[in-house]
Amino acid sequence: MESTDMTEVHKEFGGDRVPPGQRETEAFPVLSKDGVPSWEPASWRFRVRGAVERELSLSLSEFRSLPHETQRQDFHCVTGWSRLGCEFTGVRFPTIVERVGVADAVESVTFSALDGYTTSLPLSDCLREDVLFAWALDGEPLPDEHGGPLRVVTPHKYAYKGAKWVTGIEFRTEHERGYWEKRGYSDAANPWREDRYS
Repeated sequence: MESTDMTEVHKEFGGDRVPPGQRETEAFPVLSKDGVPSWEPASWRFRVRGAVERELSLSLSEFRSLPHETQRQDFHCVTGWSRLGCEFTGVRFPTIVERVGVADAVESVTFSALDGYTTSLPLSDCLREDVLFAWALDGEPLPDEHGGPLRVVTPHKYAYKGAKWVTGIEFRTEHERGYWEKRGYSDAANPWREDRYS
């Protein structure tokens, strides 16, 4: 599958491709709050709820049958490393929005994960074309340690805004801070402003 190049997002924020305070690496370090959770393909579900017209519950095969694409993105970790030119395959966030019908009053989206992790973003940040629910990395199934079977990627934010092992989203009329944000990390998470901590 041909990939769409999304690596110029830095120009939107007036910065260099490698944000300030970051170092480029070809490695892909593994970070999580509690280690890699286990999951079973037969029972895995992706659920959408909250202020929507139609709630959604999809199996892994149903999710992967949605319209999807491959994007070439840069990945910025709050701990100071950036991996450039990652090829993620998955479903764009707006594709989910089209299927559930989001209420006008929605301001924020909360992502939940198998390990109990949560993070939140304003709806406007989620509606970008480069916010993906990804199940493949560089042409291979997304490894469990990197969030498989499904993770969110947010190339315009530090990566803790892209939940690994994501199992669902809730559309909310009020913003709620996520796991790391409640523990002192920035809710803005803009790499080009070095919004690491609040």
